[in-house]
Amino acid sequence: MAFNFCPNCAAPLADAIVNSESRRACSASCGFVYYDNPTPVVAAIVEHEGAVVLARNKAWPRHWDFYGVITGFLERVESPQECAVREVKEELNLDVQSPPTLIGAYPFERMNQVIIAFHVQATGIIRLNDELDDFKHVPPEQVRVWPSGTGPALRDWLRSKGIEPETMPPR
Repeated sequence: MAFNFCPNCAAPLADAIVNSESRRACSASCGFVYYDNPTPVVAAIVEHEGAVVLARNKAWPRHWDFYGVITGFLERVESPQECAVREVKEELNLDVQSPPTLIGAYPFERMNQVIIAFHVQATGIIRLNDELDDFKHVPPEQVRVWPSGTGPALRDWLRSKGIEPETMPPR
């Protein structure tokens, strides 16, 4: 989201050089600088009944035949691990069986996000929340990864299990 006005004094933002970087800053010189930092997103690679759970978001275009891992925005009052557990429960109604295992942090420049990815083992019966419209269980050796977003995290997790996944072409 781009700011057009200063959230402190409501003056228009203007292009400025701040610490040798091009930024948007308050034109009234109140000191506000819009840094456009990335948003933290947590991803959970969910293992359930010996397979990886991939889900389809209702908001994605119908012509996309795409399923992804479980993701959500990190809340102000939670750790990334707590977020992973919460998102798995909210989106799939599954219970995480042990603390999430960190896979890594990945830039997702197109969405101005940084993805903090975890692996979780989960149990229970899947019941999708209102954000998702479908899911599938995929044996790890049959998972195909995508080149950006959460795809590199899924690739790295599969490689840690000795599986070299096929990569889908970019959309």
